[in-house]
Amino acid sequence: MLLLRNIPKVDKVLEWSDVQVLLDRYPRPVVISAVREVLGLLRGELLGGAGAESLEDNAIAARIAGTLETMNMPGLRRVINGTGVVLHTNLGRAPLAESLRDMMLDAAFGYNTLEFDLETGGRGRRATHVEKLLCQLTGAETAVVVNNNAAAVLLALSSLARNREVVVSRGELVEIGGSFRIPEVMEQSGAILREVGATNRTHPRDYRAALTAETALLLKVHTSNFAVVGFTSEVSTEEMVAIGRDAGVPVMVDAGSGTLLDLSICGLRGEKTIREYLDAGADVVSFSGDKLLGGPQAGIIVGKRSFLDPMKKHPLLRALRLDKVTLATLEGTLRLYRDEREALQRIPILRMLTVPAEELAKRATKAVRRMRRALPVAVTVTARKGFSQVGGGSFPLLEIPTTLLCVAVEGLSAQQLERRLRTRALPIIGRISQGAFLLDLRTLADTEIADIISALQSITVSA
Repeated sequence: MLLLRNIPKVDKVLEWSDVQVLLDRYPRPVVISAVREVLGLLRGELLGGAGAESLEDNAIAARIAGTLETMNMPGLRRVINGTGVVLHTNLGRAPLAESLRDMMLDAAFGYNTLEFDLETGGRGRRATHVEKLLCQLTGAETAVVVNNNAAAVLLALSSLARNREVVVSRGELVEIGGSFRIPEVMEQSGAILREVGATNRTHPRDYRAALTAETALLLKVHTSNFAVVGFTSEVSTEEMVAIGRDAGVPVMVDAGSGTLLDLSICGLRGEKTIREYLDAGADVVSFSGDKLLGGPQAGIIVGKRSFLDPMKKHPLLRALRLDKVTLATLEGTLRLYRDEREALQRIPILRMLTVPAEELAKRATKAVRRMRRALPVAVTVTARKGFSQVGGGSFPLLEIPTTLLCVAVEGLSAQQLERRLRTRALPIIGRISQGAFLLDLRTLADTEIADIISALQSITVSA
């Protein structure tokens, strides 16, 4: 094909003035890589029937600049969450409280007291400050922290039940995000799974019948991201504790998302607090740090000293321990819980979950008015009622009333608009329902409306 002969050589492209500017901004090997990528794509396009205009120097240089911008954009970067899923696993789950910013920066960019005891001048324990706060907030005798709740379960089972049996209800053998399954975590720990009951109904007699000399632990697992409804029965923590005490077998609860506050006062019913599990007699309770707690990714174990102290000496703990930045932000998050009102106001996910529908409706009215003033007539913005979700495996059946912004751009389908907003330097993530592109005010900050307006203005110009 004759046009292929007109594709410029890499060396020639590097001499162009527009590309010379790029060489001043990016390392030469990176620019060369971008040039080769663009020329390779151009070859394929010409073979597919593209015209000669794609061979113009300025067009090629512009594509190289765009490729370099994409190549140098962080893979992990901020997004605007308009999905209405508060604990969106794919979008990083719980955003941290703004008040933790300085604490995080100090921990990351300077020396700190990670394992240094200021009183003695000697080596200190890494997680001691976090453990004390957890005991104060839950009533536990002691605590252990690791890098996520799956790690917490792995450590607990490895320490308490290696080569022995753990009794679990068949209806609680959950699979969590990323295809991780409780039975597989158990297998890695060396514990032996003993299933009891049926998928929908498990009774106290099932646990009693499963007890043998090889039983090390009774395990109750929060079903997190699903619910069994209809003809169902499960054994409460209190009932399991009574069975365990009669047999001299400890009881562990994997509480999943875990919450330190009674959220039923805000209309979010169905989740026990960690203190309630401990008050019910559970010996060990594990839960996540980046879900209903609203902190960084972490696995938290609280409970009786006789069961947790061996975990602190277990070889796995070093492999699963938290880094200094995570410890700092976890400590800062827990400090906010010392005042319940402060926690509800300053921890973002608690604030989002508990904001009244009436307040969201008022915010939507202001947002629509502001957007209509700023955007061209090609963009239509209206408000409609809808529902948000908690996410993160919490309250799987709960739908929270909210107000949605319905956005349409003339000449673009909802799918095309969704893609254009999602693929920007600052991605805006929404959802499509019944052919409409929607943004949920529950997970949007008022300060992000300006970013959305700017993005829609840009899309309108290029549409």
